[in-house]
Amino acid sequence: MKKLTQLFTAVFLVGILSLSSLESQAHCEIPCGIYGDSVRVALLYEHFTTIEKSMNQIKELSSQENPDYNQLVRWVNNKEQHALEVQDIVSQYFLHQRIKPTSASDEEAYRKYTKQLELLHNILVFAMKSKQTTDVANVEYMREKLHAFEHTYFESHKH
Repeated sequence: MKKLTQLFTAVFLVGILSLSSLESQAHCEIPCGIYGDSVRVALLYEHFTTIEKSMNQIKELSSQENPDYNQLVRWVNNKEQHALEVQDIVSQYFLHQRIKPTSASDEEAYRKYTKQLELLHNILVFAMKSKQTTDVANVEYMREKLHAFEHTYFESHKH
């Protein structure tokens, strides 16, 4: 009976932890004002660096005479996960919550809006390409687009 109680407790705790980790992964879609835009940008750069390192490790492991396939799979999964995180931050945080649609009648605001959409879309596409290849040029392209996005975004936001 004691082992059954311990097993039940362990399963219950794992279930609670799983649910709480799911909730903490996504940013709520209410205007709480807690999350900072500059932190999201820093996270994107960190993900880019991790993707790049993963690509380099995949190339290195693949070129070995006897590749460690376990490690190779782990680096591929790591690259995929971080590319997905990039896509989530760009779409869930910036596109869903921070970039506000603007009327074409306000030409300057509309120009900035479309430029931000273009830059973020490029990051999304090259995050996808990063999943498909080990070409580090994709990572550099994402860095360039994020750098340009920072200039268009932060000139009008104070976060």
